[in-house]
Amino acid sequence: MGILDKHGVIERNATLLMVLSLVVVSIGGLVQIVPLFFLENTIEDVEGMRPYTPLELAGRDIYIAEGCYVCHSQMIRPMRDEVERYGHYSLAAESRYDHPFQWGSKRTGPDLARVGGRYSDEWHVDHLTDPRSVVPESIMPEYGFLKHTALDIEFVEDRLIADAMVGVPYTEAMIASAKEDLMAQLDPYSDGIDNLYAGYGENVVARNFDGQDELTQMDALVAYLQVLGTMVDFSTFEPEASR
Repeated sequence: MGILDKHGVIERNATLLMVLSLVVVSIGGLVQIVPLFFLENTIEDVEGMRPYTPLELAGRDIYIAEGCYVCHSQMIRPMRDEVERYGHYSLAAESRYDHPFQWGSKRTGPDLARVGGRYSDEWHVDHLTDPRSVVPESIMPEYGFLKHTALDIEFVEDRLIADAMVGVPYTEAMIASAKEDLMAQLDPYSDGIDNLYAGYGENVVARNFDGQDELTQMDALVAYLQVLGTMVDFSTFEPEASR
């Protein structure tokens, strides 16, 4: 019996094919996963990375709830066409505080890993309210209702506690001042702005994101979009392997 005949036996036996496929997949998975347990640092530390502020975290939750991840990835691959279009390739460290991460593989719209600071707050509000007003060929749904929907901050401390339980370095002080920090990010002249900067760094962008007096879900979502890709200074970044 030749090799091809033996292969035919496997193809005609569904149970045998399933067992052997499982064995092959398991071996491949172990080859990829096991070495990670012997590395001192699976994800390299990168200067500038910090946990999301309470407002940015609330915006991220809205981003996920509204299904933005279905059409927009946050993963720039290390290929020339990707880097020239979107910017520096994505680092694992940039997603270390994401639960779950938003890398993805589907792109109906552009990748958003470096969208922070690329457009004004007004552009984002207009785009979310009426996508075709700024991108005529867009097929994105309208999210104008976010501008008229109050942001519920009752459980913002609990939200930080949940992330702290899975390793995000929120301190007890950051959790206790979560509501105050959230409101301070909307007003750089507020009394709580120094506490916000003390907890999250002076590079935190603080302003009225949707231009309204009321705290809305639009504020939170735009704050999240504006922080994407801005924590790491890629003009000075060097991978550990090249140092």
